[in-house]
Amino acid sequence: MAESRSVVIAALVANGAIAVLKFLGFLLTGSAAMLSETYHSISDTGNQIFLLIGIRYGKKEANREHPFGYGKAQFFYSFLVSVLLFGIAGWESAKHGYDAIVHPHPPGTGMVSLPVIGSFPGVWVNYAVLVGAIAFESYALKKAHAAMRRQIDDHGWSGFREAFRKTSDVTTLTALTEDTIAICGAGLALFGVFLSRITGNPLYDAVAALLIGLLLMGFAVALAWENKRLLLGESLPAAEERELRELVAGWSGVDTVVDFRTVYFGPEEVIVTGDVEFDPRFETTSIDERITEIEDALVETNPQVQKVYIEPEV
Repeated sequence: MAESRSVVIAALVANGAIAVLKFLGFLLTGSAAMLSETYHSISDTGNQIFLLIGIRYGKKEANREHPFGYGKAQFFYSFLVSVLLFGIAGWESAKHGYDAIVHPHPPGTGMVSLPVIGSFPGVWVNYAVLVGAIAFESYALKKAHAAMRRQIDDHGWSGFREAFRKTSDVTTLTALTEDTIAICGAGLALFGVFLSRITGNPLYDAVAALLIGLLLMGFAVALAWENKRLLLGESLPAAEERELRELVAGWSGVDTVVDFRTVYFGPEEVIVTGDVEFDPRFETTSIDERITEIEDALVETNPQVQKVYIEPEV
């Protein structure tokens, strides 16, 4: 949890500063791509704020109304990020890019009368901001990448594609994907601004803005889909659940595992329930002892398991 929080804070600081600088670049040059990137960084900043709220809210202690705690708050706030922030920012960016394609304006005509800074045209501000954005986002991406790589190693997943489908740590997942998209968006903007500058054709800048918007909307859909599975109560990956079930089935005194279920109730937090038939010759005290042993073994086998409920069947 602390690692996820540090990843989010690193991205928050970087994105807040970058958003201001990108907007300055837009004011100086009127670049459609820079405005799209401003929307992008503003949405990224809001994203980090929502994720921090989710982390803080998710740490609340369990109570009568929420007997398993508030861990799913992170799933909810990450879902809000995808719908409210990236969806809206993506739509606004794409709309502005389309408008710039249909109604082009000469490159370098900014919204403020500062076409030249010293001996450099205003467009150089865009170059500097975008290169700086790529550098800052690369640093944030490195931290998120390292956190996700540790999860991949811990779970034995094949790579990032499998991790994207199976991880319950939506905070790190969102930060990793967002930082990747941010670098791609800044690269597109840089390329579009550069081509428009050297050719004098504003179309390249406008197309870059449209592509950035589509990129954001695509990410919004993917992130919403991944959070949906966790909000609806997803179980452990099949291989991990099978390992736990086999542990119970092979325990001394267990005849049959009648029912076995797992479900996430927070990032890296799983409930395990099972209906188990024990050897009918066992006394109640002996069964209780075996249930305690099984519960301890399940927690030791998979650190994500936080709650275990084994019900003896007759």
